[in-house]
Amino acid sequence: MEDLVRPPTGIFGFIFCTAALLDLSGCGREQAGLAGLARPATPVTVSATASRDVPVYLDEIGKSEAFESVTVTPQVSGRIMERSFRDGADLKKDQLLFTIDPRPFQAQLNSAQAQLAQSKAALELAQTQLKMYESITDTRAISQLDYETKKNTVNMDLAQVQAAEAAVENAKLNLDYCYIRSPIDGRAGARMVDVGNVVKSNETPLLLIQHLDPIYADFTITERDLAEVKRRMAAGTLRTLVRLPTEPEGASRTGSLTFLDNAVQDQTGTVKLRATVPNADQHFWPGQFVNIRLILAMQKEALLIPNQATGISQQGPFVYVVKDDDTVDLRMIELGQRHGDDVVVSKGLANGERVVTTGQMTLQPGAKVRVAASAGASTGAVPDGQAAAGQGGKS
Repeated sequence: MEDLVRPPTGIFGFIFCTAALLDLSGCGREQAGLAGLARPATPVTVSATASRDVPVYLDEIGKSEAFESVTVTPQVSGRIMERSFRDGADLKKDQLLFTIDPRPFQAQLNSAQAQLAQSKAALELAQTQLKMYESITDTRAISQLDYETKKNTVNMDLAQVQAAEAAVENAKLNLDYCYIRSPIDGRAGARMVDVGNVVKSNETPLLLIQHLDPIYADFTITERDLAEVKRRMAAGTLRTLVRLPTEPEGASRTGSLTFLDNAVQDQTGTVKLRATVPNADQHFWPGQFVNIRLILAMQKEALLIPNQATGISQQGPFVYVVKDDDTVDLRMIELGQRHGDDVVVSKGLANGERVVTTGQMTLQPGAKVRVAASAGASTGAVPDGQAAAGQGGKS
């Protein structure tokens, strides 16, 4: 039994051990081959950094407000006899809106005109008598007191004429107030009274009219940004890019910053600003929330990369840079503002370096990569016409 388990000796033992070693050597080569197959070059896409002129901006949320807003109220009391517009219609200045019953005011005008005629007749008589008295004053046929009395009568009648003329003008004005007209160009809201309602002067609201072209975009900035905004405003009018929250950045409308409030709000620490935006197609509506980009300046030759190339670690943002030997290097960077699909790199990259845009999730520093496709150089595109708004930006 011991012979069966005894290790082979002699020539047979040598052959046995050699075979065993060769077998182990073959296994090692196979495992090394498998290990090599486990780390193939990772396919990635890359993009080269590029420099462009881009705007420096503040992004804020605001609301649209009408350029002018007027609540129409009657200036005389009476019954509404006619409505001459449709709810929601675009109105022109001086367009007829409502008619208040004019008959009482026409009667007042007629009475005032009659009183004026009577006062003029009395004045003419007094003036005739005064002339007669003046012609016989030297003959001592009348006393000086009578002459002064006639002269005073003329002055009193003249004052009566002037008062009657004022009463006629007031009656005409009240009659004209019966025809209520639009004070501005704008869009009508829903009427607040109907035909047959009795309205009271300077109290009953009739209609709200809002001027929509141009339109205001009101927003706020923090007091931290106030000094910079004031400095930029001193150099010239600042541009704004305004869009609805549901619209892409490319749909923004260009406007101008036209108002900066004179105080910081106590409770919020913010300052109110206002942009004026053309709105001929009534794209924006009063009360709508809007996204507002305030262009402060242009940053010359800023370095941009696709935003999808960046990652975030505990140490901050990073990218994988492809070196000449097709291995990657993890590079910590500092990021600036977004510009469409690109982002400004403030520190950590040089112009022309290639960064991985897809496939970086499985990479490690020093890993071998295979560039499957190239996204080309970062366009550094400036969305929303910002280059034009910033005066001098490159497209």
